[in-house]
Amino acid sequence: MAETVHSPIVTYASMLSLLAFCPPFVILLWYTMVHQDGSVTQTFGFFWENGVQGLVNIWPRPTLIAWKIIFCYGAFEAALQLLLPGKRVEGPISPAGNRPVYKANGLAAYFVTLATYLGLWWFGIFNPAIVYDHLGEIFSALIFGSFIFCVLLYIKGHVAPSSNDSGSCGNLIIDFYWGMELYPRIGKNFDIKVFTNCRFGMMSWAVLAVTYCIKQYEINGKVSDSMLVNTILMLVYVTKFFWWEAGYWNTMDIAHDRAGFYICWGCLVWVPSVYTSPGMYLVNHPVELGTQLAIYILVAGILCIYINYDCDRQRQEFRRTNGKCLVWGRAPSKIVASYTTTSGETKTSLLLTSGWWGLARHFHYVPEILSAFFWTVPALFDNFLAYFYVIFLTILLFDRAKRDDDRCRSKYGKYWKLYCEKVKYRIIPGIY
Repeated sequence: MAETVHSPIVTYASMLSLLAFCPPFVILLWYTMVHQDGSVTQTFGFFWENGVQGLVNIWPRPTLIAWKIIFCYGAFEAALQLLLPGKRVEGPISPAGNRPVYKANGLAAYFVTLATYLGLWWFGIFNPAIVYDHLGEIFSALIFGSFIFCVLLYIKGHVAPSSNDSGSCGNLIIDFYWGMELYPRIGKNFDIKVFTNCRFGMMSWAVLAVTYCIKQYEINGKVSDSMLVNTILMLVYVTKFFWWEAGYWNTMDIAHDRAGFYICWGCLVWVPSVYTSPGMYLVNHPVELGTQLAIYILVAGILCIYINYDCDRQRQEFRRTNGKCLVWGRAPSKIVASYTTTSGETKTSLLLTSGWWGLARHFHYVPEILSAFFWTVPALFDNFLAYFYVIFLTILLFDRAKRDDDRCRSKYGKYWKLYCEKVKYRIIPGIY
């Protein structure tokens, strides 16, 4: 049964608006960044003159080369996910009492992907600038192809679910948007959400960051320091993600959100288009920051990424040792919370109330938002569209914090109330 934490009207309005407006927004973002100098006012002027027909005219038609690039990339990542060796990792116990098993080979897949991509460029076999030159067609193909993929996931959830962590709420729109299955798989070993979220979505972030850097070099004969800072910080962040990928499998995206339009379409389309957009903007807008400012931004960004990582590492170590570890040099403060699974079993969880997790219940979102700001600020402030990802991420994480709090309140009851009394702030210590 799908759970909603907002009122039914807000829930339906948000679902329908995202289903309707996210696909054209991806095209509008690309068109404005690449063809309208990043200027929202220029794009607005174009549509003021041309109306809805203008959107039809600028929407790139998926081409054979776009489909080939997507297929080769997707097949390569799927093969790496299946074939590369990796440690066996167990995910958290699901609401139905299941414990998914994964193969942790993401970091190896990440380095193989980047080495292969750069090797193809270095030896003149494939020019990554081609990806940028056909970016609109690729995004268009992803929009339609991923929508069909989500329809197939919906059908699979009805006719061939992979586990009993699945089911319908009786509403087609909610089932399609939020998903039918928590852990859909093809066969026993190919986890679909690991592929969409990690190996396609997050991997594409790194691939496109490199692509934008190479394209700027092709255009100008050099790479600006602003592009270098942007690319390095994005790659550091994605490297951190794959270093910590097994920890990601314990998060809300994997352990609680089902495989539907919201997660899967978002990772297949929204991540490569929106998350990479600061780099897309910088391709045609090189900024020379100067060595001193570039280093300041780079160091600040790396520090934020490290704090974000250390927050997750701290909680993961606390869980792994069942609370028998040191947090900031001392024994951790914790709450032992019991809960009941949907199958009626009583389980216990430990809630960490010290270290980073004593500052706020979702403090790790603060350095994540600041990281995004620091890899965007090299673009300076000529066009605010470069900052769309930072704004979107802030809204996304504040909403996710509310959903996670509401889910935990429902799961832990009085223990969650006690936890909130001990850790008073949701995200920003002393403020919110």
